Amino acid sequence: MLFNSLEFLLFFPFVTLLFFILPHRYRWILLLISSYFFYGFWKWEYIFLLLFSTSVDYYAGLIIGSTETKWKKKFYLIISLLTNLGVLFVFKYFNFFLEIFQSVFSSSDFLSEIPTVDLLLPIGISFYTFQTISYSIDVYRGKRPPEKHFGKFALYVSFFPQLVAGPIERSTRLLPQFFKTQFFDWDRIRSGLLLILWGFFKKVVIADRVGIYVDQVFSEPDIFSSLQLIIAAYFFTYQIYCDFSGYTDIAIGSARVLGFELIENFRRPTVVRTISEFWQKWHISLTKWMTDYLYQPLAKKVKTKNNRLVITLFVFIVIGLWHGAAWNFVFFGVYSGLTLIIGSFTRKKRLEFYRKHVYPKWDQIPKIHKMLQIIFVFHSFVIGAILFRSTSFENITNYFAGIFSPTSFSLKSIVVYQFDLYEILLAFVFIIALEAGEWFRAHFNAEEKILNLRIQYRWAVYLTLFYIIILFGEFGLTPFIYFRF
Repeated sequence: MLFNSLEFLLFFPFVTLLFFILPHRYRWILLLISSYFFYGFWKWEYIFLLLFSTSVDYYAGLIIGSTETKWKKKFYLIISLLTNLGVLFVFKYFNFFLEIFQSVFSSSDFLSEIPTVDLLLPIGISFYTFQTISYSIDVYRGKRPPEKHFGKFALYVSFFPQLVAGPIERSTRLLPQFFKTQFFDWDRIRSGLLLILWGFFKKVVIADRVGIYVDQVFSEPDIFSSLQLIIAAYFFTYQIYCDFSGYTDIAIGSARVLGFELIENFRRPTVVRTISEFWQKWHISLTKWMTDYLYQPLAKKVKTKNNRLVITLFVFIVIGLWHGAAWNFVFFGVYSGLTLIIGSFTRKKRLEFYRKHVYPKWDQIPKIHKMLQIIFVFHSFVIGAILFRSTSFENITNYFAGIFSPTSFSLKSIVVYQFDLYEILLAFVFIIALEAGEWFRAHFNAEEKILNLRIQYRWAVYLTLFYIIILFGEFGLTPFIYFRF
């Protein structure tokens, strides 16, 4: 079920109404049934896969928690990890790695006879798999006791606001909330609904609108002008940001209406000063997951800085592959890892260069310095977005070659089919409005300010945002990009 669908607009109010009507002791049952219905609405057979993953980690947690011997704990943890990652591998990565091995060992009759797996990728499998894995590891590390209530553990895995595209929640944070009583709090509900509106603005007014332009240009980059390629690169950068952060806002807002708080997943990543800061503010739940469960355990085993750099690069390749089994995601991971490493290790040298060759009093112009850093990091993100969106190595090379090819400026060199100059200008206006809104949220606690306005002004904000969504939104039921992962 898509958030931007009529079904969800009927489903969510109905679930919310029933939730607050029912006594507290039955609410988790309603949420669990609703979550499985939400997931099964897409393809009902895969609810059994979700139940299987839930059962594996539930019983693994019980066994790990009740076992005193360390090697036995590790043994059952490994079984849990292999089972979860094995299911993920079969559905998501088997064909990709089979093709690699078949091309490398082309003379092998055995490999050439292995058929590819024709399975539809379950939506959200990467998200809920990582969520259940984090639970098992936390129980193994002693960070939390094993959960004995199967139903509420199943709800933790399947909670519908964040089931298919995150944020990736930790059991130590989300699971205890299912044992608390959620009271009807009108201020909290208004805050959640406002966040849902903001998420819809990002999704249907910006992401889906610029997606029309992006899809055309990225499908055949060799036939478009350099200006069209540059505009499409900027547009896709905001498409993926607004698509994913818009989903997150709707997820957090929906959970808040019901009385639950989800982790913040984005903190204005388009206006950061370093690559490392970008990754601290982009898809925060995945970055923290990779840091806690992959990077730190590996980094503890090595002593030299060079080996840690290799581990950093490896982690980013995993991040790339987490998004999908394709070479463009591998390139994206390598690029992201290298830019982080190079950015961190050349910082002092770059400052010395600026002082010596650009302006001796560089440190005395912090505003210009900050602005240039933001521009540099943003365009590093744009380059990564091109790698992320391109479907083949040929597309990548054609795209960058096209950007640097000479083009004379004209209206024809900018517009594409079904996206004229008016649409382009309108898209940029909404992007500027987005950045202004995000700045206001970050610096002035915009949600609280709006909710504390007099009722007539508050409703003026609600209705303005609502009418912008209705008048300028694209309602073609475009799936969220991160549903694919």
